[in-house]
Amino acid sequence: MCGIVGAVAERNVVPILMEGLRRLEYRGYDSAGIAVLNGSKHLTRLRTVGKVRMLDEALEQHPTDGRIGIAHTRWATHGVPSERNAHPHISRDGIAIVHNGIIENHEELRADLLRRGYPFTSETDTEVIAHRIHLHLQTLHDLFKAVRATVAELEGAYALVVVSEHDPERLILAREGCPVVIGLGVEENFVASDVAALLPVTRRFIFLEEGDVADVRRESVRILDRNGVAVERPVRESELSASAAERGPYQHFMLKEIHEQPLAIANTLQERVANGRLLEAAFGPAATAVLQRAQNVHIVACGTSYHAACVARYFIEQISKVPCAVDIASEYRYRKPLVPPDTLFVTISQSGETADTLAALRLARESGYLSSLAICNVPESSLVRESELVMLTRAGPEIGVASTKAFTTQLTALGMLVVALARHQGSDAERERALVSRLIELPAHVERTLELDPVILRLAERFADRRHALFLGRGALYPIALEGALKLKEISYIHAEGYPAGELKHGPLALVDADMPVVAVAPNNDLLEKLKSNLMEVRARGGELFVFADPESGISASDGVTVIEMPRQVSYVQAPVVYSIPLQLLAYHAAILKGTDVDQPRNLAKSVTVE
Repeated sequence: MCGIVGAVAERNVVPILMEGLRRLEYRGYDSAGIAVLNGSKHLTRLRTVGKVRMLDEALEQHPTDGRIGIAHTRWATHGVPSERNAHPHISRDGIAIVHNGIIENHEELRADLLRRGYPFTSETDTEVIAHRIHLHLQTLHDLFKAVRATVAELEGAYALVVVSEHDPERLILAREGCPVVIGLGVEENFVASDVAALLPVTRRFIFLEEGDVADVRRESVRILDRNGVAVERPVRESELSASAAERGPYQHFMLKEIHEQPLAIANTLQERVANGRLLEAAFGPAATAVLQRAQNVHIVACGTSYHAACVARYFIEQISKVPCAVDIASEYRYRKPLVPPDTLFVTISQSGETADTLAALRLARESGYLSSLAICNVPESSLVRESELVMLTRAGPEIGVASTKAFTTQLTALGMLVVALARHQGSDAERERALVSRLIELPAHVERTLELDPVILRLAERFADRRHALFLGRGALYPIALEGALKLKEISYIHAEGYPAGELKHGPLALVDADMPVVAVAPNNDLLEKLKSNLMEVRARGGELFVFADPESGISASDGVTVIEMPRQVSYVQAPVVYSIPLQLLAYHAAILKGTDVDQPRNLAKSVTVE
């Protein structure tokens, strides 16, 4: 949800902290703050409401420097966006803290601190942590021990970093349920909630495990696990480049990421399909043994990833002939599902740090599933590290809050899972070659679809002043309608809903009138004639139709019906990827025309690391 950066070095760390915040702003942008120890070992804190550029402007007015410091960009959970609620938070004797996550027992801890005379200046759960650390420091006389004693009291999720005026050579950090990494430099070290923040200064990282507490100094790193045992976590080299998280010539990250989809899809397929065959080992060394036994699939995800899972359900059952269930992660955790024998548990997440999805995976490990498979975009993420099988989507960093290339690469990865499952359910080599060929053709189809950008820009002009919209699809395109509606509401703030077109007569038709645009996705498949009948229901009520249609669909433009021709020869399995592209562009251009913040829409953040 929020972004953390910290550094301890022999040079001024303020530029490093600020660049890290800029790279993490997609995680939260209600407020931002920085605290550094300057040459006199005095803690200097500066906080602002709004985006990181506001903190930049404040630093120009009140310049500071230091060799050790912490910084944070916030997405509000406890307390409204305000300077007093912005991080870092400070306790007595110059203890400063930044924190991601939610402390569920903060009210109980706050009450105890108030009885002890600690004053509170914010509404946040984070300030409680700062004061608890100070409280324990009075008896333990060591910052590392005081942090360990504090986190032992906390219930909930946290990634936190602490700095103290009276211990000015170290950063103390801890993790439970929220990601935090250590970046290794030469006689300097760094910490962050995401490797992207530190790519300009290092590519070598240590990823803390659940319950770890670390002591980070210029020349050393010490880690204790939740049992207080000293451990060495592996050092991993990131394959990401610093430039991967820059906009380049594009006006927004979202537009850049929409146009990166052909390459991202090609990268996802690279070295995983060859000579008309899926290379099953791409899922992991144990994949063949697991897939041979898999008789059921259960997929859990959130948001856009959930829509990808819903598409996959159609293909897994229709092509692979394997029963498939799909759950929203936050609901799965509380409904006590029954697990059929030999069920493969699949999680989908762009970041691999989505709190509900991670919690679902951890619950699933205790529930008798055959194995777990993560489909994820971040190789260093918790989801990847905790799953038995992995399919990385290779989309590269996705900065825009509204997911685009992560979604289509998830669909691509799920397409490979469909092929793998079908192979072990008796699909022959010719059928596999045909499916693999359809996957390999995807980048070219997406390239051609992106050429519709000017057409969709003109179409968006007819949406900018609308307040509501309906999106319709049938079969595996129904989840694409859901995704199109989500994109429009996320970034343009136009209320939009997605429906299976056959459900119109069961309620949504009551909303249809001349002011309600209805967007439909109409590939040339077995459900096309059914869809046409549903669209006639809209026209009969005076609704205005915008149809993304296959050239051979037989749907033609007329009064109240605008038809946008899609590329020819898009197959059934390709259609969900290809037809999602114009809906992304429609949302993007509508948002631009409305003047909203495309990359950082209000009230949302990229990585949802709290429940």
